[in-house]
Amino acid sequence: MAMPQIKDHWTVADRDALPDDGNRYEVIDGELFVSPAPALRHQQAVGVLYRIVADYLDREHVGYVFVAPADVVFSPTRGVQPDVLVLPLANGRRPEHFDDVRHVLLAVEVLSPSTARADRVAKRRLYREEKVDEYWIVDLDARTFERSTPADPMVEVLADVLEWRPADSAAPLSIDLPSYFTRVLDT
Repeated sequence: MAMPQIKDHWTVADRDALPDDGNRYEVIDGELFVSPAPALRHQQAVGVLYRIVADYLDREHVGYVFVAPADVVFSPTRGVQPDVLVLPLANGRRPEHFDDVRHVLLAVEVLSPSTARADRVAKRRLYREEKVDEYWIVDLDARTFERSTPADPMVEVLADVLEWRPADSAAPLSIDLPSYFTRVLDT
């Protein structure tokens, strides 16, 4: 497999021209981030969280949940693929493309050794600047969720319960975090 060419400034179009080699390529402010295929425990964490959020959205009808690879392109130099993302309804229906809504209710990344810097620094900044309602980082080793919002520069680290209440929802989603981590890591 050919390695990506060395460039000083990447665009989403440059990224899209790369061969499909099993890696995940994202561009944040002109920098190319390359992630290898995720480990099984990473995928277990994504799958369990997807089911929890999907069940909640089936009741609340305020958005739709997707898993990577799903492109979120904010600009020609900002294209990412969150592990889990929730997009709002597009005219009362499931959006077919990110361009249908241009807004993210929730973006989630499950940490892995190769993505920690991108997830905690570059993506956190990007999601704040792009006004993503909430950004969660799932730290499997620490058994915590880190929550960020555009309105608060501080990161909230949660180990017991995470509550999420998107706009227009009647009730919050409440995730018992010890139970979540038991399902992901201990079964």
